[in-house]
Amino acid sequence: MKTRSTLLRSAALAALCILGAPVAASAADDQPGEWSTYGRTYANTRYSPLTQINDANVSKLRLAYTLQLGSLRSNEATPIVIGDTMYVSSSWGPKTVFALNAKTGRIKWQYQPELPDDMIQYACCDVDSRGVSYADGKIFLGRLDGHLVALDAKTGEELWNAQVVDYKQGSAITSPPVVVGNVVITGFAGGDYGARGALQGYDAATGKQIWKTWLTAAKDEPNGDTWKGDSAEHGGAAAWGVGSYDPKTDTLFWGTSNPGPWNDSVRSAGSANYGKLSNLYSASTLALDPKTGAIKWWFQETPADVWDYDGVNEAVLADLPVNGKTLPALMKADRNGFLFVLNRDTGQLVSADPFVPVNWAKGYDVENGTPIIDPANRPSMGHPVTGVCPAWIGGKNWQPISFNPDTGLAYIAANNMCTDMKSVEIAYRRGVFYLGSDFNVYAGPGGYSGALMAWDPVARKKAWEIKLPLPYNGGTMTTAGNLVFFGDITGIFHALNARTGQNLWQINVGTGIGAGGMSFEVDGKQYVGVVVGRTVSQPAAMGDPGKQIAALTPEGGALLVFALPD
Repeated sequence: MKTRSTLLRSAALAALCILGAPVAASAADDQPGEWSTYGRTYANTRYSPLTQINDANVSKLRLAYTLQLGSLRSNEATPIVIGDTMYVSSSWGPKTVFALNAKTGRIKWQYQPELPDDMIQYACCDVDSRGVSYADGKIFLGRLDGHLVALDAKTGEELWNAQVVDYKQGSAITSPPVVVGNVVITGFAGGDYGARGALQGYDAATGKQIWKTWLTAAKDEPNGDTWKGDSAEHGGAAAWGVGSYDPKTDTLFWGTSNPGPWNDSVRSAGSANYGKLSNLYSASTLALDPKTGAIKWWFQETPADVWDYDGVNEAVLADLPVNGKTLPALMKADRNGFLFVLNRDTGQLVSADPFVPVNWAKGYDVENGTPIIDPANRPSMGHPVTGVCPAWIGGKNWQPISFNPDTGLAYIAANNMCTDMKSVEIAYRRGVFYLGSDFNVYAGPGGYSGALMAWDPVARKKAWEIKLPLPYNGGTMTTAGNLVFFGDITGIFHALNARTGQNLWQINVGTGIGAGGMSFEVDGKQYVGVVVGRTVSQPAAMGDPGKQIAALTPEGGALLVFALPD
């Protein structure tokens, strides 16, 4: 397969009949009462095994406490809970990292770094922070100024500070790192500014850089012939999302962004006949060795991308039955509108199915691992396109999905948006948008712009769906209590029956929600938490739906924690 490393087997998994019910998701460091990483475990399932709050009693859920985060716009963090302490970051840098008594919300300490005033002009898509990571008594966080920092988890004291990237090239760190053993691994943003993406590993004790892996293949590197000339030097493929990790194979998984610029005449063939010029490793999922950064395998979801179909969406790891056998699966609801299932040990594609309206491709060739592109819907110089679905916002954006091993369903906050696009001339200028494309976006088929759906990755179809009037709704969290929690952009936080989608409880939080919820237990009592505070920059690029988003709720910034009454 021309989009794989030589480690891939020529297995015929794509032809197998997928049957049966899912088995338990893989996990790392799984403590049932804790929420120890962004996705609870590094499998990124966002599944809590707690059952005290369930479909029979969730209607009684009440606010336990709230914390004002002291900053507005794009509060997107998922709090983590270690023992009886919660750690949560605000937007703007972050402006503050809080350590709280997870039972009462009382502040234990605050970390407020000094950050440059000009960061916002280099942060593509708002001043977000999606949270922090924990390991060995330390809190690790990436900042909008391109620094990676370690704090003492008990005191908040800064232990070390490493510059990962110069933010003035258009590179911010918005997502928490992955910590594997003694290595803290982070990527950074910048695909829309012509940065060259990379993943970098740092010593957890000292902050010293251990390895760096470039995510575009330069001329003198393997697969360097997938880029025109030296365009890989400004080729994007930034790893600004969240990574996953499988301890069974000691493998790190990370998605990469769109190539730069969007206009592919700079870096590829300028047509659907891109040949070798697929621009590796942009819009891809990579499997790496966390100790060295060496690439084990890759899968490129959108070769020679021209639609801004970032491949950064999180990899969700679970074990699924395939023809009576257990498949070590990697699931990804991609920006390009396809739900991919891969064998996470080999990178072999098992299935690729559209979960939202898709017309940029006529389908996906599973055997060869490539999309069947519709040339009529591929913009190029002199060939503008109209009505291409999905739009740059993606079938799913950064808002995380969840997977419940009890129901066998993945829960997706999806977008139903389409676009008109026109390629234009572009030249690279450091720290300035590097797009080469004009566009507008609007609601897709059916006239609605968003959806909350349950997707069955085994049956390869929707189990249920709730259509939503607007896009860019919050991520999901699911529990063993047969519940799915999600917040929408209108400011309503919901609890749904995980099997049927029935709305069981909701509350108006007063500002739009993008973050995914989480759940934890302290002293035998289960809690559900969520950070709220809508985005500002993204609606500005969404046309009429964006104007509606801005009009519905004010900016906000708060942590809300709920529990059943005593």
